[in-house]
Amino acid sequence: MKNRFRYQIPTLLILTASLGVTYKLWQHEQHNIAIDQQKSFDFNLREAIGSIEQRMAAYEQVLRGTQGLYAASDVVEREEFQVYINALKLGANYSGIQGVGIIPIVAQAQKEAHIAAMRKQGFPSYAIKPESHQDVYAPVIQFEPSVGRNLLMLGLDHYAVPSRRNAMEQARDSGSPAITGKVTLLVDAKSDAQPGFVMFLPMFKKGTRSDTIAARRANINGWVIATFRMKNLMAGLYSRRVSMADITIYDGVEMTPQTLLYDSQAPDGKLRSIAHKDKKFIEATEYIEVGGRTWTLAIRSLPEFDVLQGKDNSRLIAIAGIGLSLLLTMLSWALLSGRARAMSLAQKMTQELRESEARFRHQAQHDSLTGLPNRALFSDRLGQALAQAKRQHKRLALMFIDLDAFKPINDKLGHHVGDFLLKEVALRMQQHMRASDTVARIGGDEFVVLLPSIEDAQDALVLADIIRNAISEPFEMPDGTILNISSSIGVAVYPEDGLDETQLSRNADSAMYYAKQSGRNTVQAFQAQVTF
Repeated sequence: MKNRFRYQIPTLLILTASLGVTYKLWQHEQHNIAIDQQKSFDFNLREAIGSIEQRMAAYEQVLRGTQGLYAASDVVEREEFQVYINALKLGANYSGIQGVGIIPIVAQAQKEAHIAAMRKQGFPSYAIKPESHQDVYAPVIQFEPSVGRNLLMLGLDHYAVPSRRNAMEQARDSGSPAITGKVTLLVDAKSDAQPGFVMFLPMFKKGTRSDTIAARRANINGWVIATFRMKNLMAGLYSRRVSMADITIYDGVEMTPQTLLYDSQAPDGKLRSIAHKDKKFIEATEYIEVGGRTWTLAIRSLPEFDVLQGKDNSRLIAIAGIGLSLLLTMLSWALLSGRARAMSLAQKMTQELRESEARFRHQAQHDSLTGLPNRALFSDRLGQALAQAKRQHKRLALMFIDLDAFKPINDKLGHHVGDFLLKEVALRMQQHMRASDTVARIGGDEFVVLLPSIEDAQDALVLADIIRNAISEPFEMPDGTILNISSSIGVAVYPEDGLDETQLSRNADSAMYYAKQSGRNTVQAFQAQVTF
């Protein structure tokens, strides 16, 4: 009994130690996954905000172009305005804009003359609606494209609607575009109604001042108006990465069903109640300014987002670690009871456990197919390289590489062919890397390269072109088949193109997409004026 108790103590110690090591490895992997997911989520959030801001800026330019048309002409005929708006091709180039129109100021004393003039222009049933008696009216006199329900806009008095009048006065006083809060467009049928908003841009009398509030109020001549449906505006706005998240937008800072403008996960196009949202893994809230109003953007990750991040080795580490711990414990018991033989076997198993732990650690930081560093390890190396470059005032370069037309090959010829191509591409890139450089696979057919020390941007572009040429060389499959692929490469250089990991990665990614848009099989350096 005494000898048995003597064996139990070291056996329990071994079990405790091995389980402790397993827990630490599992915890480390969970930590890396959380960091990687948070970084990717933050990038997606910034991409979502940037996409909205860029689209709204483009819509603002449509109104400013119309403002400029009237400012540059003594008289703009109806046909000229119609040709100008039709040339913009709103449906194809500016999804979400239902139409653009002109609103003059009509005083009470001018009302009858205004109506008569409009009827004389070919609108015999024209009237200012809704019928009201007020000092000033602001009716729509032209709204293009003049088709379908847009025809109902003619004569609508926006001064008669308090929320719209407030936005018009805000635009007048600021001299800048202003939007209403959440509205249902007056021309929408009840069966097709959806949240929207209206944007106004002031127009001032030609040759007058507009540099002060008083001057703008005195010289206001009318407004350019554009109406928007939120669902149409957001259609096709986001990349595949951002589509892995549930995005909701609210008018103002209150997140309630009454202020809900848009929900990317709404079933059959109808806004669902926020009370029924499922709890998501990661979520964040940001505020953006649009036309003088605050929009609240809430983004929550979906299960597809976790799948996109890559392989989760934490469960494998836990299962393997527990199994090895139990196996080691049982063997330790047998070895300790076997005296000399047990001591020898225990040393052997301990070594095997260490080697297994080393393999798991390697698997946690490397891509299982190509053996290249994964996103987590690459992010760590990039952070260290940036810190060193800042201390030593050196440059470094970051490349984003995407294989062109890889998916059709993978789908048509099978995943085994795609996997073989990915491994061969990885080998070719490694052949051109210095010992200090890092090439990693961050998912699918996307690779990244870190050059931690370069003299100038040209060094990175030269190497990028070498890599592009290497990838474009024919690949011979095991069965003798010859395949050809190419790559699009984006290059960003520290510090010119970014001062931190997020900015540098975003700009390299932007350059890569620009390379694809430029015809593929090209190398593009980041250009600040090119955005996506």
